[in-house]
Amino acid sequence: MLAVASALLAPIAAAIGYSSYKGRRFEAICPNIGELTDIGGYRLNALHIACPETADLPPLVFIHGASGNLLDQVGAFLLALQGRAEMLFVDRPGHGYSERGGPTNALPSGQADAIAKLMEKRGIKRAIIVGHSFGGAIAAAFGVRHPDKTEGLLFLAPATHPWPGGIDWYYHLAAMPVLGWLFNHAVVVPLGLRRLEQATLNVFRPNPRPDDYIAKTGPTLVLRPRAFYNNAVDCTRLLTYLKAHSPQYSRITAPTIIITGDSDSIVWEHIHSQGLARDIVGSELVKIRGLGHKPDYVVTDVAIAAMEKIGGAARDLQAAKRHAERRLMREQPAQPIDIAASFGDLTPPIATGN
Repeated sequence: MLAVASALLAPIAAAIGYSSYKGRRFEAICPNIGELTDIGGYRLNALHIACPETADLPPLVFIHGASGNLLDQVGAFLLALQGRAEMLFVDRPGHGYSERGGPTNALPSGQADAIAKLMEKRGIKRAIIVGHSFGGAIAAAFGVRHPDKTEGLLFLAPATHPWPGGIDWYYHLAAMPVLGWLFNHAVVVPLGLRRLEQATLNVFRPNPRPDDYIAKTGPTLVLRPRAFYNNAVDCTRLLTYLKAHSPQYSRITAPTIIITGDSDSIVWEHIHSQGLARDIVGSELVKIRGLGHKPDYVVTDVAIAAMEKIGGAARDLQAAKRHAERRLMREQPAQPIDIAASFGDLTPPIATGN
């Protein structure tokens, strides 16, 4: 009996040891470039770029999506906006190098409140809040709960409204008390590494993914057991949260722009982006033909023009959209999406309703 038990436990122990080793390697390869700030019993991590003398934009706060960390938005916007604004790139609670905090931080409302506290600590009174994908739900919650701190809202392929169906199986498994612990500590790392290349390609499709995207944005950080668990809990609670809270979006009065693609297979734009445009009076919807789930990288110029417009500049975003569409038409189409290989940002629950 002892021999049988040992034979069963040995591979599990080996897998847990391998995952622990790889987790340390992920952190060594992608060390923290931000700074941890105590916001009331736990620490939130962020990269803060002080306001330059040449600033011509309001402060900007960037909120990443599911399975991500602050490096994702840093890679999209830091160099493009250098010298133009004070910037705060945030690791959401429990993601990247941020600590999780209390149970309310498993909800977009709690994460929005955490970011508001961080802004206070950093001396940022008001900012344009930029939310990509899952970060869109947090940006919307921020606009509802902290209008005094909201200079404007920029949504990039946001996940903000209830969708038909549920989420993928591994989120539910990862969030379970006992089996989830075993799955997160023994299975996620080898499975995630096997699927990482295809998953990141899928998040960008039909647009090409930058060749250095994985190296520069550290998506492997989400494969660490605690981060994967937090990500799974976020995703399992999102649908119920949005059913209760999305009706509050009509209270948002800040200038709002939504940038989305008609080819986004990760987050259905006809539910989320069009829902925001319907719910927020005076908002502007910029729907770009041929664009997938990553407007932050693929149409960065349009996103920056939107920030400029929120900041008070005269910008024709519909003209910028048409220019982007002409450029995208010239690009080589990518291969069809491999849904079975997905392991990325809300992939594929909001896309398919599975």
